[in-house]
Amino acid sequence: MTIQPTGAEQATPVTADPAEPGAVTVVIPTYNESGNVRELLRRIADAVPARIPCEVVFVDDSTDDTPAVIADAARDCAFPLSVIHRDTPEGGLGGAVVAGLKAAASEWIVVMDADLQHPPDLVPDLVATGEKEGADLVVASRYLPGGSRAGLAGGYRVAVSRGATWLAKGLFPRALRGISDPMSGFFAVRRDAVTTDALKPLGYKILLELAVRCRPRRVAEVPFVFQERFAGASKSTAKEGLRFLRHLVELRTASPLARMAAFGLIGLTGFVPNLAALYALTGAGLHYLPAEILANQFGVAWNFLLIEVLLFRDRRHHRHRADRIGRFALLANADLVLRLPLIALFVGQLHLAVLPATALALLTTFVLRFAGTEALVYLPRKGRPGTGPTAGSRTGRKVR
Repeated sequence: MTIQPTGAEQATPVTADPAEPGAVTVVIPTYNESGNVRELLRRIADAVPARIPCEVVFVDDSTDDTPAVIADAARDCAFPLSVIHRDTPEGGLGGAVVAGLKAAASEWIVVMDADLQHPPDLVPDLVATGEKEGADLVVASRYLPGGSRAGLAGGYRVAVSRGATWLAKGLFPRALRGISDPMSGFFAVRRDAVTTDALKPLGYKILLELAVRCRPRRVAEVPFVFQERFAGASKSTAKEGLRFLRHLVELRTASPLARMAAFGLIGLTGFVPNLAALYALTGAGLHYLPAEILANQFGVAWNFLLIEVLLFRDRRHHRHRADRIGRFALLANADLVLRLPLIALFVGQLHLAVLPATALALLTTFVLRFAGTEALVYLPRKGRPGTGPTAGSRTGRKVR
């Protein structure tokens, strides 16, 4: 085996034979999992090839010797195996899975973790269930009869997992209908049911991303017992939890109407820093008019930060940060300048009373500010391609 660097991502052939038609590609994202690789490959070899032809694609973001361990362990593999090493882990674990989906050569793709909490002997059952039931997606669920979350360490992780499941299903009842365990990282999907360009992964909940954005037509489930980690430490952290919440907001605000509603809610929260700054400035002796102008900038800054993080995260790279700040501040302050003439117009021309005229002006300027923010701040400039979570990260060629 030779390793040829090909850029940010490189696909390294370990065996030369391609996967057979109708076979399964097992996609395994890895981050410092060298202690699990040999046992994982041994269990895959014992459970999968005898029942269904397979290939294995590791997508590796490791900073340790995991790629070298995979290469050494692969010498004894009886099935095709390749490694895609990403120097820049865009999109986290979810981005790694998308890279694996793009590299897969089989009709069925099974995604699983490298830590052996997902039992490899279930891989053929996932594919068989999909074929039998005509499903596009088959989820290994801890919450079906016969399944268990026993491998979750401690009551805290159990509570977090269960809470995340309830939250996801509450926010996406249609997309997650028939999926009892949307937090599962163990599933099989037909390759033609996935539009990889539609995926914008953030963190490790790739099944949720796939189910919401790709909407597979038919979903099936099989129970599984979540095992204890074989070696190494869990990658689940409070930071990953925050990324998950941000991911939920991004998915929920994918439609223009939902984004507008979220934009309005974020705008309402801006009243808190605005009023706090106004109180402090007037208390320091500043006249209320300049104090109001200055205080408004605190609300603008607060709104900008929340919109950047929660609403337009995937569009931030279209313009320089200073350009975005300037445009957003200009639109936000123009709202104040435009409102008074609108109120005068509604009162004088439409003969509305002051209060309904003010409410209508507020609604009009809000809609204009949302449309202006989306079009002038966060849409790509003409002639400049978008840069999503995985765009530009795959410079290596797929090698088999």
